[in-house]
Amino acid sequence: MAGTSQHPPVDRRETGTQGDRPDATATFVAHRNLLFTVAYEMLGSAADAEDVLQETWLRWAGVDLDTVRDQRAYLVRIATRQALVRLRTLGRRKESYVGQWLPEPLLTAPDVAEDIELAESVSMAMMLVLETLAPTERAVFVLREVFDLPYEEIAEAVDKTPAAVRQIIHRARAHVSARRPRGVVSQAETKGALDAFHRAVETGDMQGLLDILAPDVVFLGDGGGIKQAALQPVIGAARVARFLSIGLPRVRAMMTIEPVQVNGSPALLLRLDGAVDSVIAVRIDDGLVTGLYSVRNPEKFSHMERETALRR
Repeated sequence: MAGTSQHPPVDRRETGTQGDRPDATATFVAHRNLLFTVAYEMLGSAADAEDVLQETWLRWAGVDLDTVRDQRAYLVRIATRQALVRLRTLGRRKESYVGQWLPEPLLTAPDVAEDIELAESVSMAMMLVLETLAPTERAVFVLREVFDLPYEEIAEAVDKTPAAVRQIIHRARAHVSARRPRGVVSQAETKGALDAFHRAVETGDMQGLLDILAPDVVFLGDGGGIKQAALQPVIGAARVARFLSIGLPRVRAMMTIEPVQVNGSPALLLRLDGAVDSVIAVRIDDGLVTGLYSVRNPEKFSHMERETALRR
């Protein structure tokens, strides 16, 4: 679990080097949360990001440290390359995914919300925008816009020239700018929207919910073919409210609702008999909810019981 493990993700039998190279181990542990954040922002999957960490460690364990000028940059380069390989595989998996695919939610520590740029970059809304980028564009955008890496370092990580990276980031910025939330949304504003949703669930006050839904609001549900969820986007305030009203009586009768911080923003955690049933996040534009995201796929809840530390 990112932020909780004190050791690199590796079986000593695989390399025979962990115990012999304390400097390599210490460096990896020091940058582990950063590497996880890079991989997660590129993949939208905590499970795949953990696999990238494992692969990064296996390669790092065999590096001659005397040849490495900047160990942080070198580790980011390894992680980026491994994430790019996995991103293309993940794309093929998504083609056969049942229903809509949403990023894997992370229960995050309060300090993530305090870093406004980091919180925006890992928000459910922004992660979905990043999904619309080609793999190399996504890597370049994340490394430059989120982690502020020099063009030369990014070029080495994605096997491009610095000039090519500058062209890629220009295209990626324009693409993201046209799709990202229209302004910085405060934690209080997001919490207010979720409070209204919470009240609608507990009291059946659908009018209160309608009052905060944008006319073109989109509801996305991810059940992964395991749990019941909308297979297609539900679009429009009236349709979203009607869709939600069908399930609200069951939620009221059987589930507990807990306000939490997910991906650096306020969210709701729904439990059934103590087990996580759903995670609900929102996107807000101009004071209204334009996106409602409900993750119900139980395979995506591995990072919802303990906080995940994210770092830039």
